[in-house]
Parts: sequence; structure tokens; C-alpha cells
Amino acid sequence: MDMYRIGEEVHNLSNPFQCSEKEKDHMNATATATSTWTIDPVHSAAEFKIKHMMVSNVKGRFTALTGTVTLDETDVAQSSVEATIEAASIDTRNEQRDAHLKSADFFDVEQFPTLAFKSTAVQRVAPGQLLVTGDLTIHGVTRSVSFEVEGPSMPTKDPWGGTRIGLEAVAKIKRKDFGLVYNAALETGGVVVGDEVTISLDVELTAA
Repeated sequence: MDMYRIGEEVHNLSNPFQCSEKEKDHMNATATATSTWTIDPVHSAAEFKIKHMMVSNVKGRFTALTGTVTLDETDVAQSSVEATIEAASIDTRNEQRDAHLKSADFFDVEQFPTLAFKSTAVQRVAPGQLLVTGDLTIHGVTRSVSFEVEGPSMPTKDPWGGTRIGLEAVAKIKRKDFGLVYNAALETGGVVVGDEVTISLDVELTAA
């Protein structure tokens, strides 16, 4: 008896987002389960990077992240994601730059205090990999954006009796698509701030 193969099958069946279509069909015939998970902001990160003066990347993060993920373990397409970020929580390790980013030149946090994402489609593209498409709202402008997601991980118990999962997500957007058009020209050509922004999420969630 191949104990490794048995262990692998048990692992896959306990995480339907990483199992094969045949195994998924078997699960569909035997069980239906939906679970809700809440983002743990203390153990999660919403980060971004953008070109500075055409030569290097400036990285930053938002420190106030909340949201929920609903997982349909029998039909991943029925899963959903909602998340909100406080725009004023932006942190690029430079107070003067952060103040400028919060101003009307960029995020205008007084008029648009939050960034939000609400999924419209979830697709499993490979074992352990999802494509989550949804409405991303920044600076009062909403655009459809797709995140490449790795996970969710296998559930694990924490020392306090809770259950946790994790996932990583990446997307690229054009800031001008969201009305963030401020820039300054360089004497040598080019601009101070790039247009393409890479968004990276490292998220830990607790069972609701």
C-alpha cells in the first residue's frame, strides 16, 4: 500500500481548491460547505510598488485593511471577496511623501477615504491557484481588476482555538485609470512617477 499516495489524496480532499476535477466532482456529490473568513489586519499586508524617476521602484503599504472571504468548497465560482482599505493609512516610510500622497494631487483622502474591492468572478486556474476578478474602487473611480491568487492554504489551528488560512494575491493597474494623474517631467525626459502600479497582498484570515 502506497502510504504517500494515500496521504496526498487526504491532503487534496481536505482542500478542495487544490484537488483535481474528478476529486471535486466526488466532493460535489457528497457534501456542500460554505465558510466565511475575516481578514486579520495584524498579520496581513497590502503593498504596492511604482517606478520613481524611471530608474527604481518606490514601495509602500496600507496598514488599515479589513474584509471577508466567503469560500464555497464545492463550487469555487460561488466564492466571493470583499475588502476595504483606509486611504489615510498609506505608509512609504517618508512623512513628506505620505502627506503628498494623501493630498488632492493623489488619493485625496478627505474626499475619498477608502479603497474598496468586491469580487465579481472567481475561477480556479490550477491546483492552489485562483483568478479573482472584481470591482476595484480608488479615488472614487471603479475599474475591473483581476488578481492572481496563490491559495488559500490548508486550514490550521492557532494556539487560541481559532482556525486560520492564508493567501497571496498580485495585480497590476494603471494609476491614471483611477484618476491619479499628477506628475512632473524630468529634464532628461520621462516623468517622476510611473503609471503602472503593482499591488501585492499577503493575507491571513480567521474563521468567522
